[in-house]
Amino acid sequence: MTLNSLGLDSTKAKEIATDLNHLLANFQIYYQNLRGIHWNIKGKQFFDLHVKFEELYTDANTKVDDIAERVLTLGETPLHTFEDYMASALVPIGKNISKDDKAVRLIVSSLSELLKIERTILDKSGDANDEGTNSMMSDFITEQEKTVWMMKAWLDE
Repeated sequence: MTLNSLGLDSTKAKEIATDLNHLLANFQIYYQNLRGIHWNIKGKQFFDLHVKFEELYTDANTKVDDIAERVLTLGETPLHTFEDYMASALVPIGKNISKDDKAVRLIVSSLSELLKIERTILDKSGDANDEGTNSMMSDFITEQEKTVWMMKAWLDE
């Protein structure tokens, strides 16, 4: 087994970086969805949701940067083109969504996809003794599970 400069198995670190790039691509789609619903939301819930969506896209933008920097830390190159993002996207793409319930449902379905990817990375990073990635995924999962719960409460589900 060859270790990288972080003391991690090089092969496992490369595989985790590949998975992180997949997460990065999906986070970029999620981020853009949030921008779109922030811009286009209409109706009686406008003021509350407009602010909430801005909070969520600001957080997603920070996470995109964190993920890309973790890929670099593991010695790989982060994806950075929309072509790459679209090729890897599992998160649903929201287009022209202005109704509050559709926007919130898009967030829930997007986060559900991100959580699946993150749990896979969490398992692999745990097996690889990659505490940096493991901690990041654990934090993301905790925050996103709470957001899903809140969005589902808003939907009265």
